[in-house]
Amino acid sequence: MIEKYINIDEDFNIEVELDINEDVQTYPWLFSLFIGSEISDEIKSEIIEIVEKKPFVKYVGMRLIDGWSELYFYSLNSKNIQNEIHSYLQQNSFKFESGVVKDTKWEFYQGNLQPSELEFFMIESQKIVAMLKEEGDDIIKEREVEHYVMFDTQTQMQRFVENVKTIGFEFKDEISSDECEYGVAVVKTHNLLYKTLYENIQELNELASKEHGYYELWSTTLVEE
Repeated sequence: MIEKYINIDEDFNIEVELDINEDVQTYPWLFSLFIGSEISDEIKSEIIEIVEKKPFVKYVGMRLIDGWSELYFYSLNSKNIQNEIHSYLQQNSFKFESGVVKDTKWEFYQGNLQPSELEFFMIESQKIVAMLKEEGDDIIKEREVEHYVMFDTQTQMQRFVENVKTIGFEFKDEISSDECEYGVAVVKTHNLLYKTLYENIQELNELASKEHGYYELWSTTLVEE
């Protein structure tokens, strides 16, 4: 399953394959391919198809940094993985660099491609935003947004409700689920732009974590243009 998100601290786009659990032991070699331009989806698909023609090669993600498209693959071995794709790129006059290193524990993937907890929240948030935009929502407009946080104990929940006021949120209602008996909906008026969502979710998640709580995303009403 391919997901896309933004590294908000460094301000670049990342695409990552998340279904990798069974592959770590099988593919110990990291093949990195840097192309000196932002490539189209069509070109990216052609490149992936060419590289994955080799037996036991798996595409795991891409980063767009400073005008370069960085594609990453893991492979069973390091032999001849670069030959065919080098020919394709040279024939099409692409500026490129590449390299193969051993990475048996997939440390590069974990440190540079795999989303953090907060980035996972943003991946899911962008799916909500996409659905709202399809319905005609103007995400720039501010509106009341409900955020949900769950807790193991009532005391944790109550402390969170008191402290959440300090970051501009108001208590709306108590909630529960099959997994957690104690939870709250808190509200704040803001838009649905990426940076705004990131900042608000980050603050809530940090505050919830202090009380061993679990952030559970958000919902809002449609605001049309």
